[in-house]
Amino acid sequence: MRGPGYLLRGLGLWRTRPGLMLPGMVPALLVLLLVVGGLVVLLLQVGDLVAWATPFAADWATGARALVRVALGLLVVVGFLVVASMTFTALALTLGDPFYARIWAETERMLGGDVPDAGPGFWRSAVDGLVLAGIGLLLGVGVLVLGLLPVVGTAVGLVLGVAVSGRLLAAELVSRALEARGMDRAARAEVLARDRGAVLGFGVATQLCFLVPLGAVAVMPAAVAGATMLARDLLDLPGRAPERAV
Repeated sequence: MRGPGYLLRGLGLWRTRPGLMLPGMVPALLVLLLVVGGLVVLLLQVGDLVAWATPFAADWATGARALVRVALGLLVVVGFLVVASMTFTALALTLGDPFYARIWAETERMLGGDVPDAGPGFWRSAVDGLVLAGIGLLLGVGVLVLGLLPVVGTAVGLVLGVAVSGRLLAAELVSRALEARGMDRAARAEVLARDRGAVLGFGVATQLCFLVPLGAVAVMPAAVAGATMLARDLLDLPGRAPERAV
């Protein structure tokens, strides 16, 4: 439960530094409009899509057929939201790199200590964003496949979808502060492993906020700040020296 605390600390900057946080809403809002458009199209078509995917249920009793198709329809929507949330983060971080770089840098200064001169840069953020979007797509497909399991499929898909996507989301958000310190992927993984619970808790809390209507717009700047705070605490935990050339 330490993880969500970092997100709350990031949200606290809306009160103390609103001028820093407000520009971070712009890229998040633009990407959200794209996601909402896709969700509207999906909701209009999900009934036909589920009926096409479950021809075996056509001769079932009305109640059983409706139950299976409603559960699968729910899973399709959740799968879309999982993919959308990962894609949202990737696109928002890429398009809003100048805004989020400023939030990261100011948070580093507020925390004191050694502050890197610059972040990973636009192109590195863009590449990481594409990787995150691809993983999100695969994860969404995995959620849909799990949903086909009898009885427990929908619940298992929902829980794993949120947990795994939350962990990936946290790793992506924390990576800015770690990459700025010259750490490669292996070094970043070592730092994240120092407190897996906090990383997971932060990512799941952020992911759940992203699923709330308009939540991602307000939470995205706070998540960048909270991830910076989490990264700094992880770096202070015992572990082997993580500095490596990227």
